[in-house]
Amino acid sequence: MSGFVEKPEPVQVPGLVHLHTGKVRDLYRNEDGNLVMVASDRMSAFDWVLPTVIPDKGRVLTQLSLWWFDQLADLVPNHVISTELPAGAPADWAGRTMVCRNLDMVPVECVARGYLTGSGLAEYRQTRTVCGLALPEGLVDGSELPAPIFTPAAKAEVGEHDENVSYEEVARTVGADTAAALRQLTLAVYSRARDIARDRGIILADTKFEFGHAADGTLVAADEVLTPDSSRFWPADQWQPGRTQFSYDKQYVRNWLNSPESGWDPKGELPPPALPPEVVEQTRAKYIEAYERLTGLSWAAQHGAPAQSATPES
Repeated sequence: MSGFVEKPEPVQVPGLVHLHTGKVRDLYRNEDGNLVMVASDRMSAFDWVLPTVIPDKGRVLTQLSLWWFDQLADLVPNHVISTELPAGAPADWAGRTMVCRNLDMVPVECVARGYLTGSGLAEYRQTRTVCGLALPEGLVDGSELPAPIFTPAAKAEVGEHDENVSYEEVARTVGADTAAALRQLTLAVYSRARDIARDRGIILADTKFEFGHAADGTLVAADEVLTPDSSRFWPADQWQPGRTQFSYDKQYVRNWLNSPESGWDPKGELPPPALPPEVVEQTRAKYIEAYERLTGLSWAAQHGAPAQSATPES
Protein backbone atom coordinates (compact mmCIF):
# COMPACT_ATOMS: atom_id res chain seq x y z
CA MET A 1 0.00 0.00 0.00
CA SER A 2 1.11 3.57 -0.69
CA GLY A 3 -0.10 6.90 -2.03
CA PHE A 4 -2.05 9.59 -0.21
CA VAL A 5 -3.14 9.00 3.37
CA GLU A 6 -5.92 11.46 2.54
CA LYS A 7 -5.90 13.04 -0.91
CA PRO A 8 -6.68 16.76 -0.70
CA GLU A 9 -9.49 18.29 -2.68
CA PRO A 10 -8.18 20.75 -5.29
CA VAL A 11 -8.74 24.44 -4.65
CA GLN A 12 -11.29 25.85 -7.08
CA VAL A 13 -10.19 29.14 -8.69
CA PRO A 14 -12.19 30.98 -11.37
CA GLY A 15 -10.41 30.79 -14.71
CA LEU A 16 -8.21 27.85 -13.69
CA VAL A 17 -8.82 24.21 -14.59
CA HIS A 18 -7.36 21.67 -12.17
CA LEU A 19 -5.25 19.10 -14.02
CA HIS A 20 -3.38 17.06 -11.45
CA THR A 21 -2.64 16.63 -7.74
CA GLY A 22 0.90 15.34 -7.26
CA LYS A 23 2.88 14.38 -4.19
CA VAL A 24 3.77 18.01 -3.57
CA ARG A 25 2.47 20.15 -6.45
CA ASP A 26 -0.97 20.96 -7.75
CA LEU A 27 -1.21 21.70 -11.45
CA TYR A 28 -3.78 23.93 -13.20
CA ARG A 29 -4.27 25.42 -16.66
CA ASN A 30 -5.19 29.07 -17.03
CA GLU A 31 -7.29 30.73 -19.73
CA ASP A 32 -4.17 31.50 -21.79
CA GLY A 33 -3.36 27.80 -21.92
CA ASN A 34 -0.36 28.12 -19.61
CA LEU A 35 0.29 25.87 -16.62
CA VAL A 36 -0.07 27.15 -13.08
CA MET A 37 2.06 25.13 -10.67
CA VAL A 38 1.43 25.47 -6.94
CA ALA A 39 3.87 23.89 -4.47
CA SER A 40 2.07 22.70 -1.35
CA ASP A 41 3.56 21.96 2.05
CA ARG A 42 2.91 18.24 1.65
CA MET A 43 5.70 15.83 2.59
CA SER A 44 6.22 12.42 1.01
CA ALA A 45 8.30 9.53 2.31
CA PHE A 46 8.43 5.80 1.58
CA ASP A 47 6.06 6.37 -1.37
CA TRP A 48 3.41 7.82 0.93
CA VAL A 49 2.17 11.41 1.06
CA LEU A 50 2.15 11.97 4.81
CA PRO A 51 -0.86 13.25 6.76
CA THR A 52 1.23 16.10 8.23
CA VAL A 53 2.48 19.14 6.34
CA ILE A 54 5.69 21.14 6.86
CA PRO A 55 4.86 24.87 7.08
CA ASP A 56 6.58 27.03 4.43
CA LYS A 57 7.97 24.01 2.58
CA GLY A 58 6.18 24.92 -0.66
CA ARG A 59 7.56 28.45 -0.56
CA VAL A 60 11.08 27.22 0.11
CA LEU A 61 10.90 24.83 -2.85
CA THR A 62 9.53 27.53 -5.16
CA GLN A 63 11.86 30.34 -4.12
CA LEU A 64 14.94 28.10 -4.20
CA SER A 65 14.00 26.79 -7.65
CA LEU A 66 13.61 30.35 -8.91
CA TRP A 67 17.03 31.26 -7.49
CA TRP A 68 18.64 28.27 -9.18
CA PHE A 69 16.90 29.00 -12.50
CA ASP A 70 18.70 32.37 -12.44
CA GLN A 71 22.07 30.72 -11.69
CA LEU A 72 21.61 28.29 -14.59
CA ALA A 73 20.08 30.63 -17.18
CA ASP A 74 23.12 30.54 -19.45
CA LEU A 75 23.14 26.73 -19.47
CA VAL A 76 19.48 25.87 -19.89
CA PRO A 77 16.23 27.82 -20.38
CA ASN A 78 13.41 27.18 -17.92
CA HIS A 79 9.64 27.03 -18.08
CA VAL A 80 8.77 29.99 -15.82
CA ILE A 81 6.68 32.76 -17.38
CA SER A 82 5.63 34.60 -14.24
CA THR A 83 5.31 34.33 -10.46
CA GLU A 84 2.33 36.68 -10.39
CA LEU A 85 -0.61 35.31 -8.42
CA PRO A 86 -3.54 34.40 -10.69
CA ALA A 87 -6.63 36.55 -10.20
CA GLY A 88 -8.93 35.03 -7.58
CA ALA A 89 -6.29 32.64 -6.22
CA PRO A 90 -5.99 32.21 -2.44
CA ALA A 91 -3.59 34.68 -0.81
CA ASP A 92 -1.69 31.69 0.55
CA TRP A 93 -0.58 30.81 -2.99
CA ALA A 94 1.74 33.82 -2.96
CA GLY A 95 5.38 32.78 -3.07
CA ARG A 96 4.57 29.17 -3.97
CA THR A 97 3.11 29.66 -7.46
CA MET A 98 4.74 29.66 -10.89
CA VAL A 99 2.97 30.28 -14.19
CA CYS A 100 4.79 28.11 -16.70
CA ARG A 101 4.77 27.43 -20.41
CA ASN A 102 3.51 24.14 -21.76
CA LEU A 103 6.22 21.67 -22.71
CA ASP A 104 6.28 18.24 -24.28
CA MET A 105 7.71 16.56 -21.20
CA VAL A 106 10.43 13.92 -21.56
CA PRO A 107 9.30 10.81 -19.60
CA VAL A 108 12.63 10.43 -17.82
CA GLU A 109 13.92 11.50 -14.41
CA CYS A 110 17.37 12.87 -15.24
CA VAL A 111 19.54 12.02 -12.23
CA ALA A 112 23.15 13.11 -11.75
CA ARG A 113 25.27 11.56 -9.01
CA GLY A 114 28.60 12.84 -7.77
CA TYR A 115 28.58 10.72 -4.62
CA LEU A 116 27.42 7.19 -3.89
CA THR A 117 24.37 6.77 -1.66
CA GLY A 118 20.69 5.80 -1.74
CA SER A 119 19.49 3.49 -4.50
CA GLY A 120 22.82 3.89 -6.28
CA LEU A 121 24.65 2.48 -3.26
CA ALA A 122 22.21 -0.43 -3.02
CA GLU A 123 22.83 -1.36 -6.67
CA TYR A 124 26.60 -0.89 -6.31
CA ARG A 125 26.73 -3.28 -3.36
CA GLN A 126 25.15 -5.99 -5.50
CA THR A 127 26.78 -5.46 -8.90
CA ARG A 128 29.50 -2.77 -8.57
CA THR A 129 27.46 -0.76 -11.07
CA VAL A 130 24.87 2.03 -11.03
CA CYS A 131 22.40 2.02 -13.92
CA GLY A 132 24.78 -0.29 -15.76
CA LEU A 133 27.81 1.99 -15.27
CA ALA A 134 30.79 0.15 -13.75
CA LEU A 135 32.34 1.81 -10.70
CA PRO A 136 35.63 1.12 -8.87
CA GLU A 137 35.91 -1.36 -6.01
CA GLY A 138 36.04 -0.14 -2.43
CA LEU A 139 33.39 2.60 -2.50
CA VAL A 140 31.23 3.10 0.59
CA ASP A 141 28.17 5.12 1.58
CA GLY A 142 29.06 8.75 0.86
CA SER A 143 32.10 8.10 -1.33
CA GLU A 144 32.83 10.73 -3.96
CA LEU A 145 32.73 9.21 -7.45
CA PRO A 146 35.69 9.56 -9.82
CA ALA A 147 33.45 11.76 -12.00
CA PRO A 148 29.73 12.62 -11.96
CA ILE A 149 27.50 10.06 -13.66
CA PHE A 150 24.13 10.21 -15.39
CA THR A 151 21.80 7.63 -13.83
CA PRO A 152 18.28 8.10 -15.24
CA ALA A 153 15.07 6.76 -13.79
CA ALA A 154 11.60 6.05 -15.12
CA LYS A 155 9.14 8.53 -13.63
CA ALA A 156 6.50 6.87 -11.42
CA GLU A 157 2.95 7.77 -10.47
CA VAL A 158 2.02 8.89 -6.95
CA GLY A 159 2.52 5.94 -4.61
CA GLU A 160 4.95 4.19 -6.96
CA HIS A 161 8.72 4.08 -6.84
CA ASP A 162 10.91 5.66 -9.52
CA GLU A 163 12.89 2.86 -11.16
CA ASN A 164 16.53 3.28 -12.21
CA VAL A 165 17.05 2.49 -15.89
CA SER A 166 20.07 2.23 -18.17
CA TYR A 167 21.16 4.89 -20.64
CA GLU A 168 20.41 2.43 -23.42
CA GLU A 169 16.81 2.15 -22.19
CA VAL A 170 16.49 5.95 -22.26
CA ALA A 171 17.82 6.01 -25.82
CA ARG A 172 15.25 3.39 -26.84
CA THR A 173 12.47 5.40 -25.18
CA VAL A 174 13.24 8.95 -26.38
CA GLY A 175 15.74 8.44 -29.21
CA ALA A 176 19.52 8.53 -29.30
CA ASP A 177 19.83 12.28 -29.96
CA THR A 178 17.51 13.28 -27.11
CA ALA A 179 19.17 10.80 -24.75
CA ALA A 180 22.60 12.25 -25.52
CA ALA A 181 21.32 15.80 -25.03
CA LEU A 182 19.70 14.88 -21.70
CA ARG A 183 22.92 13.32 -20.43
CA GLN A 184 25.07 16.26 -21.51
CA LEU A 185 22.68 18.84 -20.07
CA THR A 186 22.12 16.97 -16.80
CA LEU A 187 25.84 16.64 -16.11
CA ALA A 188 26.56 20.25 -17.12
CA VAL A 189 23.88 21.61 -14.79
CA TYR A 190 24.94 19.29 -11.97
CA SER A 191 28.57 20.40 -12.30
CA ARG A 192 27.62 24.10 -12.19
CA ALA A 193 25.37 23.58 -9.17
CA ARG A 194 27.94 21.37 -7.40
CA ASP A 195 30.54 24.12 -7.65
CA ILE A 196 28.13 26.83 -6.45
CA ALA A 197 27.05 24.68 -3.49
CA ARG A 198 30.65 23.76 -2.64
CA ASP A 199 31.55 27.46 -2.38
CA ARG A 200 28.80 27.71 0.26
CA GLY A 201 30.00 24.73 2.30
CA ILE A 202 27.46 22.27 0.93
CA ILE A 203 28.03 19.02 -0.97
CA LEU A 204 25.53 18.32 -3.74
CA ALA A 205 25.60 14.53 -3.59
CA ASP A 206 22.99 13.92 -6.27
CA THR A 207 19.99 15.58 -7.85
CA LYS A 208 17.25 14.96 -10.39
CA PHE A 209 15.91 17.17 -13.15
CA GLU A 210 12.92 17.09 -15.44
CA PHE A 211 13.11 18.46 -18.96
CA GLY A 212 10.60 19.09 -21.69
CA HIS A 213 10.75 20.14 -25.33
CA ALA A 214 9.57 23.61 -26.31
CA ALA A 215 7.74 24.05 -29.60
CA ASP A 216 11.06 24.63 -31.40
CA GLY A 217 12.55 21.43 -29.96
CA THR A 218 14.74 23.14 -27.35
CA LEU A 219 15.17 21.24 -24.09
CA VAL A 220 13.81 23.30 -21.20
CA ALA A 221 14.18 22.76 -17.44
CA ALA A 222 10.81 22.20 -15.77
CA ASP A 223 9.21 21.46 -12.41
CA GLU A 224 11.70 22.18 -9.59
CA VAL A 225 15.48 22.30 -9.62
CA LEU A 226 18.07 21.68 -6.91
CA THR A 227 15.76 21.75 -3.90
CA PRO A 228 15.93 19.57 -0.77
CA ASP A 229 13.10 17.52 -2.30
CA SER A 230 14.95 16.78 -5.53
CA SER A 231 18.54 16.70 -4.23
CA ARG A 232 20.77 15.43 -1.47
CA PHE A 233 22.58 18.33 0.17
CA TRP A 234 25.20 17.50 2.80
CA PRO A 235 27.12 19.92 5.06
CA ALA A 236 30.69 19.67 3.75
CA ASP A 237 32.27 20.00 7.19
CA GLN A 238 30.40 16.91 8.41
CA TRP A 239 30.95 14.68 5.36
CA GLN A 240 32.37 11.33 6.39
CA PRO A 241 32.26 8.43 3.91
CA GLY A 242 31.28 5.09 5.40
CA ARG A 243 28.18 6.24 7.25
CA THR A 244 24.85 7.90 6.58
CA GLN A 245 25.52 11.61 6.02
CA PHE A 246 23.83 14.52 7.74
CA SER A 247 21.56 16.13 5.16
CA TYR A 248 19.30 19.08 4.37
CA ASP A 249 16.31 17.13 3.21
CA LYS A 250 13.53 14.83 4.35
CA GLN A 251 15.95 12.32 5.91
CA TYR A 252 14.98 13.61 9.36
CA VAL A 253 11.39 12.58 8.62
CA ARG A 254 12.44 9.19 7.23
CA ASN A 255 14.55 8.53 10.32
CA TRP A 256 11.61 9.24 12.64
CA LEU A 257 9.22 7.09 10.60
CA ASN A 258 11.78 4.27 10.82
CA SER A 259 12.20 4.68 14.58
CA PRO A 260 10.43 2.71 17.33
CA GLU A 261 8.88 6.00 18.46
CA SER A 262 6.72 6.18 15.34
CA GLY A 263 5.43 2.63 15.82
CA TRP A 264 5.10 2.32 12.04
CA ASP A 265 6.44 -0.26 9.61
CA PRO A 266 7.40 1.40 6.28
CA LYS A 267 7.17 -2.02 4.61
CA GLY A 268 3.74 -2.76 6.03
CA GLU A 269 0.31 -1.97 4.63
CA LEU A 270 -0.88 0.58 7.20
CA PRO A 271 -0.58 4.29 6.35
CA PRO A 272 2.05 6.36 8.20
CA PRO A 273 1.19 8.24 11.40
CA ALA A 274 1.10 12.00 11.88
CA LEU A 275 4.45 13.64 12.56
CA PRO A 276 5.04 15.08 16.04
CA PRO A 277 5.51 18.87 16.33
CA GLU A 278 9.24 18.63 17.03
CA VAL A 279 9.83 16.62 13.84
CA VAL A 280 7.80 19.15 11.85
CA GLU A 281 9.79 22.08 13.23
CA GLN A 282 13.18 20.39 12.77
CA THR A 283 12.31 19.49 9.19
CA ARG A 284 11.14 23.01 8.43
CA ALA A 285 14.39 24.34 9.90
CA LYS A 286 16.42 22.00 7.66
CA TYR A 287 14.68 23.25 4.51
CA ILE A 288 15.12 26.89 5.50
CA GLU A 289 18.78 26.39 6.41
CA ALA A 290 19.41 24.88 2.97
CA TYR A 291 17.77 27.90 1.35
CA GLU A 292 19.75 30.37 3.42
CA ARG A 293 23.12 28.67 3.02
CA LEU A 294 22.74 28.28 -0.74
CA THR A 295 21.31 31.71 -1.55
CA GLY A 296 22.96 33.77 1.19
CA LEU A 297 19.54 35.31 1.89
CA SER A 298 17.63 35.44 5.19
CA TRP A 299 14.33 33.57 5.02
CA ALA A 300 12.84 35.48 7.97
CA ALA A 301 13.82 38.86 6.49
CA GLN A 302 12.08 37.99 3.22
CA HIS A 303 9.16 35.89 4.35
CA GLY A 304 8.66 36.49 8.07
CA ALA A 305 7.08 33.99 10.44
CA PRO A 306 5.77 30.58 9.30
CA ALA A 307 2.80 31.00 7.01
CA GLN A 308 -0.48 29.13 7.19
CA SER A 309 -0.10 26.14 4.88
CA ALA A 310 -2.06 25.79 1.65
CA THR A 311 -2.74 22.17 2.55
CA PRO A 312 -3.99 21.87 6.13
CA GLU A 313 -2.88 19.01 8.29
CA SER A 314 -5.37 16.18 8.31
